[in-house]
Amino acid sequence: MALVVSNRTTTIVYTGGVNGSEIIAASQNNNSPGNIQIINLASGFNSIAVPTGGTTPTGVTIIPPALNSISITLKGITGDTGVILHTTDHTSLALSAAQTTIGLTAGAAITGVTLLWT
Repeated sequence: MALVVSNRTTTIVYTGGVNGSEIIAASQNNNSPGNIQIINLASGFNSIAVPTGGTTPTGVTIIPPALNSISITLKGITGDTGVILHTTDHTSLALSAAQTTIGLTAGAAITGVTLLWT
């Protein structure tokens, strides 16, 4: 497999009462999986394996379907309270090299959640 280098950046632009922008770059990953995965979430807790195969993902961006109205909660394990994610906006997370799974709990089945592994 060819070497994949990834660079993840968050850009925030303020207008109105505050004007300005912030550009925050994550560390470059020289061993990225460069993997785009489209998954379906079952109702309840979904354990999602972090890609391996000789790569070390350092981030994942979770993109719900554009018209999604079903809750998605990021969890470490099934019993924790977790963090309720926006139903349609993306969420980008930095990952430790030791992370092997992420947990997403869906309020009902959701078809077509995109995961960008960087």
